[in-house]
Amino acid sequence: MPDGPAPETAPASLSVVGIGADGWPGLTDAARHALRDAEVLIGAPRQLDLLPDGCAGERVAWPSPLRPAVPALLAAHARRRVCVLASGDPMFYGIGRAVCEEAEGAGAPPPRVLPHPSSVSYACARLGWPLEDTEVVTLVGRPAGGLTAALHQHRRILVLGAGPATPAEVAALLRARGYGPSRLRVLEQLGGERERTVTGTAETWAEPPGDPLNVIAVECRRAADAGRLGVTPGLPDSAYEHDGQLTKRHVRAATLSALAPAPGELLWDVGGGSGSIAVEWMRAHRACRAVSVERDPLRAERIARNADALGVPALRVVTGAAPAALAGLPAPDAVFVGGGLTVPGLLEACWDALPPGGRLVANTVTLESEALLAGWYGRVGGELVRLAVAHAVPVGGFTGWRQAMPVTQWSVTKPAGDQA
Repeated sequence: MPDGPAPETAPASLSVVGIGADGWPGLTDAARHALRDAEVLIGAPRQLDLLPDGCAGERVAWPSPLRPAVPALLAAHARRRVCVLASGDPMFYGIGRAVCEEAEGAGAPPPRVLPHPSSVSYACARLGWPLEDTEVVTLVGRPAGGLTAALHQHRRILVLGAGPATPAEVAALLRARGYGPSRLRVLEQLGGERERTVTGTAETWAEPPGDPLNVIAVECRRAADAGRLGVTPGLPDSAYEHDGQLTKRHVRAATLSALAPAPGELLWDVGGGSGSIAVEWMRAHRACRAVSVERDPLRAERIARNADALGVPALRVVTGAAPAALAGLPAPDAVFVGGGLTVPGLLEACWDALPPGGRLVANTVTLESEALLAGWYGRVGGELVRLAVAHAVPVGGFTGWRQAMPVTQWSVTKPAGDQA
C-alpha cells in the first residue's frame, strides 16, 4: 500500500473510530482526539447522536445501502479531515473493511483505525464463553439461512442481530432445522446503561421485539428426532430435495475430494440438478463461493431451496443452458460438469475459462460421454477413474448387493499454457 501523498479525491486524513453503546465515556483519549479534530464525521444517526457538542465537524449520516455509497462519500469530502464512526471493532464485520478497501483501491494511505471492544467480546465476557471456541454468524444484511451451517450439537454460537425482529427469526429457524431445544439468550445494548438479557428456548420463544442492538447467544441442542448433518462432504441424500437428478452421497464425497475446495475459491457447478456439489463446496468453508448453472427453471428453484435449507443461501443460481449461460460469469477456480457433457462446446468453454492451476471434474454414466472424457484424457491428461457403489438390500429372507450404475469421473488440473 502506497505511503506517499493521498490522491486529490481522497481525504486529507482518514480515521475509523469504534464506538459502543457506552458512547463518549467509553472512548479512549486517542479516539476522542480524532473525533474532535475531524472536519467531517460520518456515521449512523444513533452513533452521531452519542457525540458531544465539542465534536464540531460536519455530521454526515450514512445513506442506505451503505457499501456502494462509500467511494462517493469519501470523494465528496476530499482534502478534509474525515472520521468514520463504526460499531465496536470496525474491522470485525464492520465498516472498517469497506473504508480500508476503498483507500487501498484509490492508492491512498491506510486509514487510522481505533477499535472499541466488539459486541462479541462483550457477549463472551458476560456469558463466560471462550471467544476462540465460539462460532460467530452475522445476519446484518444477510439471510437467516446462513445460520444453518453452524448448527451442531452442543456448539455455542453468537448471532449478530440485524434488528429487533432477529431473535424471533433465529428461534423460528432453529425450530425448523430441528434445534428447538436450544437455549437462547438475547443480549441488548451491550456495554451501555440500558444493557439487558432475555433468556428462553427456541421452541418456546414468544418474546416481543426488543432493542435493535442485539446479539443472540445460541447453545445448540438438537431434538431427538432431528437429522444430523456433518461437516465433511457426502451429506445424506435425504438432506436434499430432488427429482432424481442428484449426485449420490458416496460419489459426491469423491467428487468434492477431487475438486478440493479452498477458502475464497469459486466453483462453477454446470448442470446443477439439485445443487448438491455447489452446496457442499460452499459448506467446506464460509469463504467458498459457487455458481450453479441449471437450464430447467424448476430445478433451479429447487437448488436455491436446498442452498437455503443447508446453510449456504449465498449460492448463486443461474437459469440457462450452458455453454451460453456461462458467458459473463466470474472466472472459476474449479469447474464441475455434472450434466450436458455432449453439448457442443461445453467442455471447451469450461476449460478455456479455467486459469492455470484450476481444476475440472466431470462425471458421467453414459458410454457416449465416457468416450468424450476419454478423448480429453488422452489430450490433456489428468485422472480417469470409475466409481462403483453397491448397497445391501433384502433378497427374500436374506440380504444381497444391489449395484448402482458405475460413474466415470475425469479430473484434471490445468497446466500453464496448455491447450485442449
